[in-house]
Amino acid sequence: MKKIKKTLFTLCVDNYAPEITRLTFPLLKHLAEKTGYDFYVIDRRKWPDMPPVYEKLQIYYLGREMKNDWNWYLDADTLVHPDMFDPTNHIHKDTVMHNGIDMASIRWTYDEYFLRDGRNIGSCNWFALASDWCLDLWTPLDIPFEEAVKRIHPIHGELMTVVTPEHLIDDYTLSRNIAKFGLKLKTFSDLLVELGNPGEFLWHQYQITKEEKVIQMCGLLKEWNVLNYYDRDTRDFILKNAKIDKARKKKENGTK
Repeated sequence: MKKIKKTLFTLCVDNYAPEITRLTFPLLKHLAEKTGYDFYVIDRRKWPDMPPVYEKLQIYYLGREMKNDWNWYLDADTLVHPDMFDPTNHIHKDTVMHNGIDMASIRWTYDEYFLRDGRNIGSCNWFALASDWCLDLWTPLDIPFEEAVKRIHPIHGELMTVVTPEHLIDDYTLSRNIAKFGLKLKTFSDLLVELGNPGEFLWHQYQITKEEKVIQMCGLLKEWNVLNYYDRDTRDFILKNAKIDKARKKKENGTK
């Protein structure tokens, strides 16, 4: 029987937030080892004139070069609980997966592909999973970058935070590819409902600053009681920032 080749990708270019990756990478590596994936960090720029998030589309080429059966992408600022499992045990190779989806019509100006497809799928591609059958998910843009950005409309709540239209170029591109190629899609959230498992397997927040992410991550890691996955210096770092998070929450709640 042929061994299934699987790679877990993440993106870390331009020395992205080492204070965050020191928290996320040990658990990402644990997930890869546990589920039989190779772990691969996209750390070189292929399109240096594009926003860093566009580099996720390297998977379109890497998946072929590596001859992967499955390609799983998780953002470098994603916390993964040690109990996280391999979703490919539960989906077919003709189907791609995100953790969840947005309503595309409030985020993008539609073209003929969105109108023809009619499913209104807005990609949330901090979690993206596709087999070798569906590498079209990561197809690079076939329209000018400037035109794509004009079609991107962050919601009001996003614009009040750190999100810009350029920041969503990857979500737009994958959304358009899902529509253009008619890719079947299932969400991880729906899979958990089907399996009757409401577990907290993933944490990802994109509308807050890096500094706030660190504080919230450390609080959650302490709550998950997973400090044994880290070296002593990182454990001390987590505990220090978890205390800051606790103090902040008390202040917000009006307690001492």
